[in-house]
This record gives sequence, C-alpha cells and structure tokens, in this order.
Amino acid sequence: MLTCGRFLSSSAATTTASFSPLRTLTRSLLRRPHPRLLSSASAAATTAVEPDTKGGGGGGAGGGGGGVVRPQWKAAIDFKWIRDNRDAVADNIRSRNSAANLDLVLELYDQYLALQKEVEWLRAERNAVANKMKGKLDPSVRQALVEEGKNLKEALIGLEEDLVELTDKLQLEAQSIPNATHPDVPVGSEESSVVRKEVGSQRSFNFTIKDHLQLGKELDLFDFDAAAEVSGSKFYYLKNEAVLLDMALINWAISEVSKKGFTPLITPEIVRSSVVEKCGFQPRAQNTQVYSIENSDQCLIGTAEIPVGGIHMDSILLDSALPLKYVAYSHCFRTEAGAAGAATRGLYRVHQFSKVEMFIFCRPEESDKWHEELITIEEDLYASLGLHFKTLDMATGDLGAPAYRKFDIEAWMPGLERYGEISSASNCTDYQSRRLGIRYRPTPSEPPPTDAKKGKAAGGPTQFVHTLNATAVAVPRLIVCILENFQQDDGSIVIPEPLRPFMGGLEVLSPKSK
Repeated sequence: MLTCGRFLSSSAATTTASFSPLRTLTRSLLRRPHPRLLSSASAAATTAVEPDTKGGGGGGAGGGGGGVVRPQWKAAIDFKWIRDNRDAVADNIRSRNSAANLDLVLELYDQYLALQKEVEWLRAERNAVANKMKGKLDPSVRQALVEEGKNLKEALIGLEEDLVELTDKLQLEAQSIPNATHPDVPVGSEESSVVRKEVGSQRSFNFTIKDHLQLGKELDLFDFDAAAEVSGSKFYYLKNEAVLLDMALINWAISEVSKKGFTPLITPEIVRSSVVEKCGFQPRAQNTQVYSIENSDQCLIGTAEIPVGGIHMDSILLDSALPLKYVAYSHCFRTEAGAAGAATRGLYRVHQFSKVEMFIFCRPEESDKWHEELITIEEDLYASLGLHFKTLDMATGDLGAPAYRKFDIEAWMPGLERYGEISSASNCTDYQSRRLGIRYRPTPSEPPPTDAKKGKAAGGPTQFVHTLNATAVAVPRLIVCILENFQQDDGSIVIPEPLRPFMGGLEVLSPKSK
C-alpha cells in the first residue's frame, strides 16, 4: 500500500491515552517509508514518457519541483476498463508496436486506488475529531483533540500531495496507450494490409513516359531550386497553370464535399501544442513530424484534423446537432523526419502543402457507418478524376495511436512507377474526444417525469462523441497523379473534366513555346 512518509511533530507525544488507538494508527501510517523509495513504478514514472512508435498522444511535461513530471492536460481515461480488459489491451499494444507500458500503468493505478482509500480514511477521521470538539469538553480532552486534529491535518496534507503526484504519473503513462482496434483490422505490419477495393487499371502508354518533375520542368510549373535557396530542401514554388490546378483541386473538393452536408472551414494553422497532443500527435517526440515554435506553446499544424478536432473542445454538444460534419482547407507543415530516397522526390513528400480535410463528430453507435461514408466520398472523388487506385484496410502496425481503424487510398503514379498514398480515412472513436473533452447528452427515449427536480439536466449522463477524419485532397500528390497519368506524347497534360470549370475552362496544359 502506498503511504505518506511524513512524521508527526514532537508535540504528538503529549496526546492523552484516551486517544492512543487513533494516535498510534496515524503515527504508524505516517512513519512508513516514503513510496518514492519503495515503488519502482513511481521511480520509473518520474522520467519522460516513452514516445509511442506511431505518434501516440502522450501529454507534454510541464514544470515541477523535485523532478516531478506534470501533464499539461488530463484525459478522461477509463482505468477500470483497462484493468478489467488487461489481456486484450496488452495484445492491442503488442500488435500496434506501441511503446506503452501497461504493467506500469496498472501498478500505478492499484497504488492510486490504495492511496485514495487512505486519503478518504484520514478525511473521515479528521471530520470525526472535529465533530467531537463541538460539545462541552474537559480542557485536557479538548487539548488532546486539538493535537490529534493537527496530526491528522499534517498527515492528510502529505498524502494529498502524494496523491496528486501519483495521479500525474498515472496520466502520463496511460496517455501513451493506443486506441482499441476494430476486430476486422488485419494484424501485422503495413505489408499485411488488405485491399478492399480496386478502381480502374494502369494506363498503357505507347511512348516513353516522364515523371512529374520532368513534366513540370518542361511545362514551367515548379521551381524547386529557387525554393531550396529561399527555404531549404523539400520546398517548392508552384508556377503558371500549377497554381490554377492547386486552387482548382481545393475549390472542387470543397464544392463536392459540401454537397454531402459538410460545413466549409478555413482553420488556424498555428495551434497550442496541448491540442496537438490531445489529437494524438507528439510535437516533442524524437523524429516528430510537427514543427514547434520556439519559446512558445504553439505548433504549426500538420493537418486540419487538429484545429477542427479542437473546435468543440471542452463542450457538451446537442444530440440533435449530431453528426457535425466539416470540410476544412488549410496549409499543412511537416518535418518529414527520416524521409529520404528517390521514392520521395519532387512533390510527393514536402514540408508544406495545401489540403482539404473532412472531419465528423458523431454518436458512438454511428461512427462505423460514417467511416464507410468518408471512404466512399474519397473513392468517388478520385474515380471522377479518372485515377486508378486501390483502397486498403490498414494493418495494426500502421495505425497511429488515435485510430480504431484506418482506410488508405493508394493511386498509381506511372512516372514514379509505383502506387502512392493520396488519402486516408480514420475512425478514432472516443480516443480524441476523451482528451479534448467533447461530449454530448443523448436525448431520452422517454420524456422526463413532470415531477423532475428543477434545474436537473434532462437526458441522463453525457457521453463522449466519436471523431473521424479523412483526406479529400492532398494537393501535391494529386498534382503528381494528374501530370503522370494524363500526360500525352507531345508533353501536354489533359486536365480531368471535373476540374475544368475551376480552371476557367482550361482543358490541356501545353508546353511553353521557346
């Protein structure tokens, strides 16, 4: 049992014999060795949380004396469920290659429950002593009660401090546990992912094809060299018709998705690091994909999922308003740490790009349905452009910490001679909402009784919403697809028909005359 290691003051020796059982118990409680000297779990938890290998949402470390690591925020984690489903949680952590330490979390949780009981016991004893002092008492008895009250207060302060510290450690460790996994998700590494659907076929060319870099150079669409001088590698200038194509893809995607009942948004592109963490990303982890702003608590967003996820943070949503569906445009910024090689050249993997993101807040029982709706929207968008692609049910080893299930779409890129990911759609269930504090109160199936207490909230307890996100358009990769798939033998590019109204009727990108 985890206890406080503080001692009573020397004045405790004057307590009268009539209260010796309470005195003895209190003093023995306080004289036990300090838990930080006893518990390996407590000692281990004072260090920084090991980052999840897939970018799981561990809380950031705040300041604290004595080496204590404090979470910047707290998630509403169901520790009892984790304890009751220990084997399933352990299997899930293993299959997702997570670095979460379940044994440590459960050890800390057991210690937390034990310490909480001791705190409650001391509070009850303190109240009992206070009640005894209300009547007329012999001065010696009153003095003994006063002394006992002081001892109990001192003991309680110590235990409450330890309880706060233990709660912080428990939070930090538990925040690295990934979401549960849909039972149909294939188990294994990315190679174990299963193809759900394939649309179209690889186009046959009767001429030597070019990749998007060569096409872009001949059509004067990009300038990577100047951008490298100005900003560094993996930056670029879009020029001429590439600018029109970028804007056409954005406007087309927002227009099409809005028809499905999604509310358009343009989001902030700088957010608090705590919001990034609550969404399941780690701005401070090694090889992080997140750009943090020095000397601030802010980051550049890597996806509009983050600011849209935070738009209803710490709110109780109306049941009648669900689902809330957003289609958001933003620039995205990613460090792309560890990315290198010919497969990432050109526009395929860059530090800054435009993207249109879909996001849904919904009732828990509806999230699987909306996940299917999101992937259908994506498939319809790309099919209408005439792309050849396949949809995959991604394996456990490729799931980020927030995702319960994730579908990826990979399109054929003939110039790169491979399929490349152009979008994903994830059901995050209540992983993000428990961290962001987003709930709703279900509408009661029956009207509340007429004698219900005034002011009492109708509809019963609140529940956490489920969140889902999906890419409508990641602009650079779709530009790669369009240039490489629709190139002609004269070096021109045929613009997909759905985009032409958004490019002023332009049908073909032709090489510039010399």
